[in-house]
Amino acid sequence: MSGEDPLSSTKNADDQQKSTPSGKIRRALGLSFLNTVFGRIGTFLTGILLARMLVPEDFGAFAVALVALGALLAINELGVSLALVRWPGDPREIAPTVTTISFLSSCVLYALCWVGAPAFSEALGAPGATGVVRLLCASVLIDGATAAAAQFVNREFRQGTRLTVDMSNLALTTGVTVALALADYGAWSLAWGRLVGNALSAVLLFRLVSMWPKPGFDRKQARELVAFGLPLAGASLLVFAMLNVDYVITGHLLGAVALGLYLQAFNLASWPVNMFSVVIRRVSLAAFARVQDDPVAREALLARFTALLFAGALPVCGLLGLLALPTVTTLYGAKWAGSAAALQFLVVLGIVRVATELGYDFLVALGLPGRTLWLQGIWLTALITLLPAGALLDGIRGVAAAHALVAVLLVLPAFTYAVCRTGVRARVLGAAVVRPLVGAALLTAVVLTVRWYTEPSLTQLLLGGVLGGGVYLAVVWPMRGLVKQLG
Repeated sequence: MSGEDPLSSTKNADDQQKSTPSGKIRRALGLSFLNTVFGRIGTFLTGILLARMLVPEDFGAFAVALVALGALLAINELGVSLALVRWPGDPREIAPTVTTISFLSSCVLYALCWVGAPAFSEALGAPGATGVVRLLCASVLIDGATAAAAQFVNREFRQGTRLTVDMSNLALTTGVTVALALADYGAWSLAWGRLVGNALSAVLLFRLVSMWPKPGFDRKQARELVAFGLPLAGASLLVFAMLNVDYVITGHLLGAVALGLYLQAFNLASWPVNMFSVVIRRVSLAAFARVQDDPVAREALLARFTALLFAGALPVCGLLGLLALPTVTTLYGAKWAGSAAALQFLVVLGIVRVATELGYDFLVALGLPGRTLWLQGIWLTALITLLPAGALLDGIRGVAAAHALVAVLLVLPAFTYAVCRTGVRARVLGAAVVRPLVGAALLTAVVLTVRWYTEPSLTQLLLGGVLGGGVYLAVVWPMRGLVKQLG
């Protein structure tokens, strides 16, 4: 008879499971999802409150500042921090060099931003936004300082740490923003809230991961890091341009009010990306990197991530697009009704972004960052060509429709082709999304029926959401075990 304690044996087995790669991925996904849900709900409720306290012009000015900040963040640390995730040895060996490159680049970029802010704001149709641009873009300095610590969290699947940091950031940002908005600070309240939240949560991140910024420089490491990171920085800049060229065109051709309405629509349409894609991306790069040398395992993992993403994102996109007007007016009030015209098309872009961002991480994990550059370049070129025509023909609805057209007819097929060139079979990816697509088709039929018999209202929103969502859930319910299969 064995003298082994069965309870101890069970506990050891559970601990062993948690320490395996698959156990880490599942646990990280769970914490990442919890983080995203709490964060999105908090941001969502704050957005509703601020939309009723501020006016479209305020959001237009803040949108100009967001465009500027996004451009800086896209190239801020030259892509070198992502090397921490793939580094075969101890990531702390290269952390000092990563920190030095990241922070120096952020200082240079912020200096350029300070000088160029007046001309940039004028070009986007909001000359009064210069001060807001300069204030918000100070966040790039914080990003440079935290680059190494943030990627260390991703590498080690420490999503519990990220949960703590992000929730603290949300609480601080919300508190400061709402207080200043009540004091009638307009767009400044949004910028100050974001900056204060980022600064204090950065200190918390350093403390939790015990990785305070320690500059250092190794010339050999720097060459390797820059060689790896520059294609990623270039791709990130192209992604930024692709996602923000619509803001630039809208602000320049249609003005600050139209830009504010478009920003609100884009924020709503980004919910699938923020709720699902962000969750997966916090673990997908590291997960793909672990199986990068096993073609069968990496194909299976990509298919499971794809199925999981589409199962969650498709119903949200469908309901937002089909019920755009009652959604906007119920949440934000009648003064934002113009956003609905853009929202119904931007949700199409949202689902394509979910797919392409996963493909981007897959290619990067396989050591093919350069392959993403031509994909982003094609996307940006098409948008620069078509979005101005859309804006002139049909305002913000035309901009959104052109965005969706390019995403579906050009970008999604191009990314699929690039991923399949690595040995992934298209039929495997197609099979992974069959059930979500069937569910989305049935959801669409149900919601269109509800729209036929009801006027845009809270009643239509609730009926369409409950009935359409119920039909969709019935179709995809058998997929509920996907998370357990990851890893």
